[in-house]
Amino acid sequence: MFRGNQTVMIIVNEVSKGFGTRTLFDNVSVKFSPGNRYGLTGPNGAGKSTFMKILTGQVEPSNRGTVSRPKKVGVLKQNQFAYDDERIIDTVVMGNETLWEAMKERDALCEVTELTLDQMNRLGELESVIADEDGYTAEFKAGEILRGIGIPDDQHENMMSTLATDYKFRVLLAQALFGGPEALLLDEPTNHLDLESIHWLEDFLYGYEGILIVISHDRHFLNSVCTHIADIDYDTIIIYPGNYDDMVEHKMQARQSVESDNKDKAKKILQLQEFVARFAAGQRSSQVQSRKKEIQRLAPQELKRSNIQRPFIRFEQEKPIGREVLSVRGLTKGFDGKTLFKDVELDIFRGEKIAIIGSNGVGKTTLLRCLIGEIQPDAGTLKWGDSATWSYYPQDYHDEIKPGSTALDWLMQYMKDEGHQVVRGLLGRMLFSGDESLKATEALSGGEAARLLMARMMMQKNPILVFDEPTNHLDLEAVSALAEGLSTFPGTVFVVTHDRDLISDVATRVLSFTNDGLINFLGTYDEYLQSHKFKEPAKKGKW
Repeated sequence: MFRGNQTVMIIVNEVSKGFGTRTLFDNVSVKFSPGNRYGLTGPNGAGKSTFMKILTGQVEPSNRGTVSRPKKVGVLKQNQFAYDDERIIDTVVMGNETLWEAMKERDALCEVTELTLDQMNRLGELESVIADEDGYTAEFKAGEILRGIGIPDDQHENMMSTLATDYKFRVLLAQALFGGPEALLLDEPTNHLDLESIHWLEDFLYGYEGILIVISHDRHFLNSVCTHIADIDYDTIIIYPGNYDDMVEHKMQARQSVESDNKDKAKKILQLQEFVARFAAGQRSSQVQSRKKEIQRLAPQELKRSNIQRPFIRFEQEKPIGREVLSVRGLTKGFDGKTLFKDVELDIFRGEKIAIIGSNGVGKTTLLRCLIGEIQPDAGTLKWGDSATWSYYPQDYHDEIKPGSTALDWLMQYMKDEGHQVVRGLLGRMLFSGDESLKATEALSGGEAARLLMARMMMQKNPILVFDEPTNHLDLEAVSALAEGLSTFPGTVFVVTHDRDLISDVATRVLSFTNDGLINFLGTYDEYLQSHKFKEPAKKGKW
């Protein structure tokens, strides 16, 4: 837990950053205080990760702006392969650099056969540093964090290279949390966490007393954890009190207030201009001059364009399927001697929205791929309804969107008789307006690739939609638009996701992988939580 000077802040003074002719933020001055938990928000490309790197010192501002930060800052590193030659437990302890360096130097001195007097004195100094940094309980505390994020005790001594990529990311998260940092800077900490681990992380952060700054596309996470939102928009960063939903409401009200005020001013200015035009050449010159000054004073407030953009996601079905969509009997699948699921029995009907949830590696994607025939089950049968066709959103888009094309050309290959203008209009709805539609496929960001895949699904108009982790690369506005699109879709949906708001907004049935097997629950996600007595972690810390 945080131990340090409670008055220490992160202070950003007159910082600007841009690339080429594009300005991300200009002359920003903000303060981040201990005890507050800040969500750093903005659409894809707004500069969230860039600003975070400026806070950590990895990126320099474009101007002479300055950043002051506490001495001990925990940062979620993004290179999952940097520690492959280290033990998992050691990688976590490295989060406290002072402690780790002292322990390494002490261990090296302990290898010396005969110590000089200076070396003996140095050894005493190092033991004092290790004691001050709680080094004698370091592995115990590191182990607690690793267990919390889903890495069991019997793996803690293993090398990082033995872990799958998503679990390496979890260890890097544990590294950032370790050692009582005075500030925590976390860029997308929930990306590779399952629901149980996300709840653990929320519980941990509720009790954190330092400065938390977090980037996340998980609206539920931001609403649960954050006491403030630092929003990148209008070429600056504005801090709002409250969580993400509070910020959106405040922002909308503020803009509506300015727009209403501008309308009132415009009406008043029109009246004044009529007076000036009528009496400009008459004997009421003093009154005319007074009206002219009033017109200048009432000049409408300039409204900068907000960078918040929401795609318009609407899925249609060209031909509805029959009532019985899918029948599954005795479906079983495993790999390398490990059974992922056994004797699965399902009857899926038209219009159902099925959320598939559970920890990483339990078989969610495997089940999905068995259902659509990408891999064969070990046992059991599947029977789809007559004329069943589906559109599939894979977890990794790279196999679908190959380099060497443009977004427009890639989508046009799936065109039937829609015509070029329909395809361009669809791309515009998915935020590929103008020249953006000509962007090279190899240059697409994760969020752009996700929107392009969804544009294909919208154009195909199949009665069944199959999604594997669709929110991984989407910003908050796009996730909300996806939830709206799936909620209004009259067909059938299968979706593997860890996004709780998406599950809550969309699901009418939950398939949950648990330690007791696969639970087939007919009802909403909230009803599932209630029926299985699942409890959200209690909120702690300052609010």
